[in-house]
Amino acid sequence: MSHFFEQPITRTIEENYMPYTMSVIVARAIPEIDGFKPAHRKLLYTMYKMGLLSGNRTKSANVVGQTMRLNPHGDAAIYETMVRMSRGNETLLHPFVDSKGNFGKCTSRDTQYAAPRYTEVKLDAIAAELFVDIDRDTVDFVDNYDSTMKEPTLFPVTFPNILVNPNQGVAVGMATNICSFNLAEVCATTVELIKNPDHNLFLTLSAPDFSTGGQLIYNQKALETIYQTGLGSFKLRARYRYDKKNHCLEIFEIPYNTTIEGIMDKIVDLIRDGKLREITALRDETDINGLKLTLDLKRGVDAEKLMQKLFRMTPLENSFSCNFNLLLGCTPHVLGVREILNEWVAFRTECIRRGTYFDIQKKKETLHLLRGLQKILLDIDEAIRIIRQTEEAVDVGPNLMIGFAIAQVQAEFVAEIKLRNLNREYILNKTKETGDLEREIADLEDLVDKPKRIHKKIIAQLQTIAKKYGKPRKTQLLYPEEIVPYEETSEAEDYPVHFFVTRAGYFKKITPLSLRMSGDQKLKEGDELFQFLEGSNSSELLFFTDRQQVYKLRASEFEDTKASVLGEYVPQKLGFKDGEQLILTVAVREYVGHLLFFFANGKCAKVPLASYETKQNRKKLINAYSATAPLVGAFYVREDCEFLVASSNGRYVLFETRLLAEKTTRTTGGVSVLTLKGQNVLVRAEPYASGTFVRPEGYRVKNIPAAGCFLKEADRPVEQK
Repeated sequence: MSHFFEQPITRTIEENYMPYTMSVIVARAIPEIDGFKPAHRKLLYTMYKMGLLSGNRTKSANVVGQTMRLNPHGDAAIYETMVRMSRGNETLLHPFVDSKGNFGKCTSRDTQYAAPRYTEVKLDAIAAELFVDIDRDTVDFVDNYDSTMKEPTLFPVTFPNILVNPNQGVAVGMATNICSFNLAEVCATTVELIKNPDHNLFLTLSAPDFSTGGQLIYNQKALETIYQTGLGSFKLRARYRYDKKNHCLEIFEIPYNTTIEGIMDKIVDLIRDGKLREITALRDETDINGLKLTLDLKRGVDAEKLMQKLFRMTPLENSFSCNFNLLLGCTPHVLGVREILNEWVAFRTECIRRGTYFDIQKKKETLHLLRGLQKILLDIDEAIRIIRQTEEAVDVGPNLMIGFAIAQVQAEFVAEIKLRNLNREYILNKTKETGDLEREIADLEDLVDKPKRIHKKIIAQLQTIAKKYGKPRKTQLLYPEEIVPYEETSEAEDYPVHFFVTRAGYFKKITPLSLRMSGDQKLKEGDELFQFLEGSNSSELLFFTDRQQVYKLRASEFEDTKASVLGEYVPQKLGFKDGEQLILTVAVREYVGHLLFFFANGKCAKVPLASYETKQNRKKLINAYSATAPLVGAFYVREDCEFLVASSNGRYVLFETRLLAEKTTRTTGGVSVLTLKGQNVLVRAEPYASGTFVRPEGYRVKNIPAAGCFLKEADRPVEQK
């Protein structure tokens, strides 16, 4: 028969749940001032006791098995802890485990680490800084779970590891999330804080630093809050490069705490939902050389604008929330950076003080023994007589104590000296150390009593560590003024169109269907068609004027029209200055090909169209071409072709544009095409049309500049014959 007892729910929680809660907080999820949780400490201490600071690596399974003597939570949990601290996993800025084999990657959700029987480990070089003087009573030791061995409650770590390597944990009712900082910066900051408690942290500790690199969007106010309170957040971005040749984006560093699979899943979802139309394919090309996510782009897509869109819509940009919660004396505290470093300095000071006191005690014990030996020196023969006349071995010590008035430990020390060493020379040599020991003890006692001397020792250690293990920052700082804001724009529908431009500056955008159904083009009286172009509604239009300026506009910003209307007046739509006239219109989706500018002085400038490409959505560019000589003609050519130029004295030159040297500067004066004499100038330039001349080879040249040939009779226009 079951029996039920009534008791308040508060009592049930207090008796049953509170012990579990405290265990999770104190002994599992929250790190202490040395920067480690108990699971980390048990694993690393086991490796230290196994002699893995030097020598060859051992199988991970061996370490896991040995660690179970301290950690009873199972081999899987122990191995996962090892994986996170390994060099191969790349979670930590300064890994403590030198690993060989597949340990997965912190940037991959699906890459599984190999079983412990396949991988090998040892302690990394920096791990030696965790155990400095650990055997000199610098920290407390406690029994393990079955009281068969001892383990340290903390490591006497010689640098502020609590801020150098990241720490995350979820306890009951609280959590911790400590970001990592650059080791050299942390050491320098600690040194300056010891010298000046009011030191400005930002002078030496610029911002968090992560093993996965990326970019940190620098927000001074947000970082100040984190530094002061230990709470707050900042944003991290991926790093990328644009492969112009293959028209694709390559992402090679991602924010900490994101995975490449998570990023890919989000991009795929956006493509499926129709919110991301610019990407044709994405591939995970991560290999032995590092992480790489490749995004193939559609033709005409602006890579910079797409990345701004991806930053806003995917985990390629995310926030890192800080919660600097750590245990001090088994009590959770949320502290700012300054407070954490001050607590670490106090902890490290106590470690050095305890280690020094341990040395003092050892030296005092040695000094005590040597002083007993000095008393024996007064009458060595008497000491030998006492030892010789003592009948039982156990009485040797007491008899020496009586004969020389020395303590038991001193008597036992003398009794253990070999017979061959019971001579004056040996005893004198041994007792000479007494003076040195007394001076060393006095110096150590002075060190214990003077915190400034201990601080000097800490500073020296920190400077050595920074020099030995310091690395350049991995996470770049991105300042707000360097960020191009993402502007939500509705994607215009893309379809083929024809463009018509008149000499007076009227512009028409007509679809092929409308053009087939239309009659003649309506023009203003005295106006004529100047250019006919083919393109699409997403084409970018460049309008060059006679004032060395170019105006840029999307074709989608013009309304579709018909041949029966005049069209839109470009000078008014683009805001031309009084008297400014349109000389050339170019419609492009990709910035390929060249612009040719022919000048009256006989020169031609060949400028890549890419020189007019801008990452920002700029409507106007000044200094579009040279103003040093009057412009005779401007042309856009996608590929090299033949051009015909003529001088005012009637000479003609036919040449290939490949002879023109490309100039990336838009305002270049160009290279000479015509050799001009006297007052002659270049008056005509146009692409050569087949059949213009009966014998074009008579005007064609292989080198420029050239004087050219006069027009032959057979090539003169009919009306001039």
